[in-house]
Amino acid sequence: MPLRIPTDACSFCDYLAGRRRFTILDRNELVAMLVTREQRGVGHVLVVPVQHRPSILDLCDGESAALMDGVRRASAALAGCHDPDGIAVWQNNGTPAHQTVPHVHFHVAGTLPEGGTRWGPVPALDLAETDRIADALRPHLPPA
Repeated sequence: MPLRIPTDACSFCDYLAGRRRFTILDRNELVAMLVTREQRGVGHVLVVPVQHRPSILDLCDGESAALMDGVRRASAALAGCHDPDGIAVWQNNGTPAHQTVPHVHFHVAGTLPEGGTRWGPVPALDLAETDRIADALRPHLPPA
């Protein structure tokens, strides 16, 4: 039985195609790293496949490996830039698992000083602020 995936238009595909402005930290032919406007930790990056894939079950082998490498690289950038006590990585598939964008993505965030990450509503940053976050992370991003 297929997963119940959100039916909204895919905002990630719009960002990656340049139809809507969003902060892209890094990108190659398989994977992109986006600085989310909803910062739930000390630095919060989304690692997404460039091709539209609704869930983790839709990935091809090359994309799976590239996504995990992207998660590792994003984690290293967050650790180098912010020196958090921990790094949280999470991923949801299907609306029952709280997936809200119909494009598979991994969240990578440095933990807050009190531990964990923010849940519930958080303020949306403007693009100038997410661009500043990306500029701070890039010097710490290991090569692909």
